[in-house]
Amino acid sequence: MDKMKLFPVLAAIMCIPCMASAQTSGMDPEGSLVYSLPRTSVRLEVVAEREAFYAGPYAKYAGKYLGIEARQKDAVTFTVKSVRMTPLVEADQECRYSIAPGAGMPAFLSLTSQGLVSISAGASEGTEWRFPSARGADFAEKGVSSNLTSESTTLYRNVKNESSYNKVAVQQEMVVQKSPDARAREAADMIFNLRKKRVQIITGDTDATFSGEALNSAIEEIARLEKEYMEMFIGYSEYSEQKMNYEVVPSVGNESQMYVAFRLSDTKGLVPAEDMSGKPYLLEFAVQPVSVPAGKSSPAKGNVAHYRIPATCEVKLSDGVNVLLQSRMPVYQLGVESTFPFIVK
Repeated sequence: MDKMKLFPVLAAIMCIPCMASAQTSGMDPEGSLVYSLPRTSVRLEVVAEREAFYAGPYAKYAGKYLGIEARQKDAVTFTVKSVRMTPLVEADQECRYSIAPGAGMPAFLSLTSQGLVSISAGASEGTEWRFPSARGADFAEKGVSSNLTSESTTLYRNVKNESSYNKVAVQQEMVVQKSPDARAREAADMIFNLRKKRVQIITGDTDATFSGEALNSAIEEIARLEKEYMEMFIGYSEYSEQKMNYEVVPSVGNESQMYVAFRLSDTKGLVPAEDMSGKPYLLEFAVQPVSVPAGKSSPAKGNVAHYRIPATCEVKLSDGVNVLLQSRMPVYQLGVESTFPFIVK
């Protein structure tokens, strides 16, 4: 937010002249110049981060074989990553005035080019919606050990003798599926073996000789394999971003000057303030007091110009406990509306 560029524009809008009567309804008077007093809106450009965590298939064995704690359930979480706050000036349609044309109008209008009929109601806004469909966990091709093992079992067959049948033990090899515990133990053994190999290569305690690029390549490959095996225990996360724009228009009728700017849902991420499924983020305006002008003044007579002096506000964005963003900005509609006389020749 570039405040230094914003203040000259605000100062020019402050000097807008206008007639004492506002146009509240119906058609604008024909042949007259109609304009609005300025109003401030606050744009919040919010970026949230989505973490999709996938628990490893051997998570419950992490403590047994690796001595570490691992998350054992898949989860999706959202956090607010960044917020950019920008004040915008727009026409206040509830405060519209008209000026009757006169001989002195061209010179008069040359000083008040801001905030007249050409005032913009804010920049065009674009939004990026939601995330692509969530993917399932993918642990395929992680780990290179076999899922099968050889297991010995003892069978018996009957052997006929001269007068009876006797049971004779016969040893037979069978191929069966490994238990999850056995696969976890094998993966843990591989992790420790890889770590041992890395130390041997770095210290030169190995029959093979590594140097230069060969050494770096060997270390990187060992690190990659170790990461794959570790993910089978500790799982892995995928991250993506959600970007949304929100606008808050302060109202004089709000005594607390506290507004729900947006909400953060555990399942949908950033949602509008009206969506009660999310945690609220509050935007609070603390209006600085305006001093009474010194000296005496006489009531204005004849044609008068209406203008607004913006209130300087301390603006805070919080989640109800922690302050995420704090700044100062001028807010027109919370300030003072006054008049000064002018002569139309």
